[in-house]
Amino acid sequence: MNVKKVGELLVEQKLISEEQLLEALDLQKVFPDQPVGQLLCKLGFIKESDLSSLLDQKNKRRKLTDILLSSGLIDQQKISHAREVGKQSNITLEKALSKLNYVDEDTLSKAIANQYDMPFIQINTQDLDLSLSRYISAVYAQKQRIAPISKIGNTLTLAMAQPLKSNDIRELEDSIRLKILSAIATETSIAKSLKRLYNIDIVSTTTANDEVNLDIVPDSIIDLLSKTSEGDEPEVAEETKKVTEKDSVIVKLVNKIIYDAYMNKASDIHIEPYPGKKDVIVRTRVDGQCSIYQRIPYKYKYALPSRIKIMGDLDIAERRKPQDGKIEFKKFGPLDIELRVATMPTVGGLEDVVIRVLASGDPISFNDLGLTERNLRIFQESLARPHGLILVVGPTGSGKTTTLHSGLAQINQTNRKIWTAEDPVEITQPGLRQVQVNPRIGFTFASALRSFLRLDPDVIMVGEMRDEETASTAVEASLTGHLVFSTLHTNSAPETITRLLEMGLDPYSFSDSLVCVLAQRLARRLCKECKESFHPSDDEFNELVDEYGKVEFANTALGRLDVVMFRAVGCDRCNHTGYRGRLGIHEVLECTDVLKGLIKRRSDTDLIRAQASSDGMTTLKQDGIIKVLQGLTDIYEVRRVCIK
Repeated sequence: MNVKKVGELLVEQKLISEEQLLEALDLQKVFPDQPVGQLLCKLGFIKESDLSSLLDQKNKRRKLTDILLSSGLIDQQKISHAREVGKQSNITLEKALSKLNYVDEDTLSKAIANQYDMPFIQINTQDLDLSLSRYISAVYAQKQRIAPISKIGNTLTLAMAQPLKSNDIRELEDSIRLKILSAIATETSIAKSLKRLYNIDIVSTTTANDEVNLDIVPDSIIDLLSKTSEGDEPEVAEETKKVTEKDSVIVKLVNKIIYDAYMNKASDIHIEPYPGKKDVIVRTRVDGQCSIYQRIPYKYKYALPSRIKIMGDLDIAERRKPQDGKIEFKKFGPLDIELRVATMPTVGGLEDVVIRVLASGDPISFNDLGLTERNLRIFQESLARPHGLILVVGPTGSGKTTTLHSGLAQINQTNRKIWTAEDPVEITQPGLRQVQVNPRIGFTFASALRSFLRLDPDVIMVGEMRDEETASTAVEASLTGHLVFSTLHTNSAPETITRLLEMGLDPYSFSDSLVCVLAQRLARRLCKECKESFHPSDDEFNELVDEYGKVEFANTALGRLDVVMFRAVGCDRCNHTGYRGRLGIHEVLECTDVLKGLIKRRSDTDLIRAQASSDGMTTLKQDGIIKVLQGLTDIYEVRRVCIK
């Protein structure tokens, strides 16, 4: 059979002329190591993309073994041995060559780059821009072993251990709306890049217990559970004795639960065992909503909590009282994350476990907080003050710390000394001096704040005002030339003022120190891929107007036909919930001179709210409705998270 060469195929498909092929063949006499296809590209006769497409289509790529042999770095005997080892171990030839140390990683990657006519690059992980992680999801990057390493204009450079298929590249380009430039890099450098960009470990080191070297990513939880689910169901007492916290399946099962929760951006994991032969329910909280992640067979109801307690250095024998601790997950699995663990004894001698996945990382951009124009202006002006008290309030999990850190990032400069006391430290910033309080040893927010005042700070952040002592010290600090940030668990901005006055603060000192109060909630964001627009009916429109306030809504000059709302539908991208991600709903109270007078007179919440509204404050519900009209969320989410 006559096998056509690359040049002939290119001429046949009219990608080049015969004269161009002859010129390339003449040049090949000067550079015999260069394939004719590469020479045609260098001469400008053909695009690299067209050549690559033809080589893949016609299976005309040079073999990796041929490239390695021609380089003189390996002989045929070593290649044959590597092939044999690869078949026995069910691994690729490249991995076999690497495991046998016949070829080093750099040489192998350069050979792959040569094979696919792609550039080989060395990645400097320290210089990687962390914002690149938003273009490629962590799960996809880890699965494909790729890392975004630079973006210039509309071109994103992707480093990869093995070339992606052209179809995958095109789909990715359509998805992120950027042109992709592919480059080959070593697996080690890609693993370091993923660690830097997504805080994910691909390659883990082995320990004596073989807990770290668990390839949990490809396994499904169903596969793990099926390993011990065969045969008849034995008695509860017998089965629970057999399954211990050191069982290899338990180790993998707990790691898999935590890994999946992190990848799905869950904030909490709830493990709920029940008496008898009822399944253990594992629920995760994503975007503020709990849903069942998995039902685990009853036989694990003692082993699961025990395994988690071992990971968190808790007393495994103590099942009568609550315990709490923390887990550094990098000791046990492929993620460098910190987990908070709390156990609670329940009926039947069982224990519930709640694991909080701490959202470590960098602060989000100030402009991504979702503040309206007026709220943004007041918050920025407050941040520019040389001293005073700025409060961010709301229930647990409403994003208060995230907002504070975004604000701190705005003023985090070398000429300002900033101290923070937090519990726990979740978000880190270079330039901040961050301290984690420990109430067990008497190192509380109040004692940390007093200590900060002796360290010549410009800005102080206190994680929470839990008592009168902390609040008084914060007010005192703000009056002595410091800009003080803190949080409080209150329902709204006006209520914050009356709460602090009831706590025992001096109204004169407090009114002089207060700059602004920002109350916030987190509502689920409508999925951009599937949300559906509609014009509200008369009843829906009237209800919306009543909730916003008839007088205030009249000032917007919007009629029913002008109002477009959106509803949740559900698709694969949002896991058929209709929502994807969350957004902030805010209420910013500016402490004006009139408001200071009300504070000094210890006025009630209604008077303070009325004055704040006349000063231009939009309530949480009003801010939420504005975001409904912008198509960011729906009215049901706003009603769920906001009071009137």
